Amino acid sequence: MCRSIKTLHNFEPPATDSEIRASAQQFVRKLSGFARPSKANQPAFDRAVEQVTQAAHQLLDALVTNAPPRDREVEAAKARLRAAERYRGARPESTSTEP
Repeated sequence: MCRSIKTLHNFEPPATDSEIRASAQQFVRKLSGFARPSKANQPAFDRAVEQVTQAAHQLLDALVTNAPPRDREVEAAKARLRAAERYRGARPESTSTEP
């Protein structure tokens, strides 16, 4: 799906309204194929973002878990480490032709 949409459930502190809206906006961008919709499409785009934001709020409010809340800083550090490892492994080795 969208790599920039992050998990928002079961964090301490909880997801903010702006984080939920940002995820909704990324979701609508992905579905529509528009990063910036035209003036003609802007009302439909904005309406979809609002509806997805409301649905996301309802979902997050309804979810239950027995797991302890995750710490945002710890999870961010793990993500940075995974990214560093992924990009380190993706670099091609030196292809020197010297004997």
